[in-house]
Amino acid sequence: MTLTLIDRTRCTDAAADKGADAAIHKDGVDPGAAPEKTPDAAPRRALGREADGLAVASFVLGLVGLLVFNIVLGPMAIVMALLALARHTRRRGRAFLGLALGVADLAVLAALVTANGTVAWSIGG
Repeated sequence: MTLTLIDRTRCTDAAADKGADAAIHKDGVDPGAAPEKTPDAAPRRALGREADGLAVASFVLGLVGLLVFNIVLGPMAIVMALLALARHTRRRGRAFLGLALGVADLAVLAALVTANGTVAWSIGG
């Protein structure tokens, strides 16, 4: 940011002295112009945030799925974790935890079905 301000100051000072402007910038690029922004910089940032959100959501869904509604929350946690990892999230640990918890949800579901013969929880009896 400081360099941009300094360049603009030099450009306005050099604009008064046309000879100095031509001598300093022979390539024809205006140093006072705004720097070119890459058109895909904003979508990359949005994808990074989205991938981080998917990692956190997979962790939360996997954690909640251990207690309730694991038949749906487990697979959702697995899918979201895989999507977050595919989109190169910065929260890789959280995505791996969401993946592990989603698999644990399905393991709890399999244990409940095997023990009770039903998909429902039965506490105490």
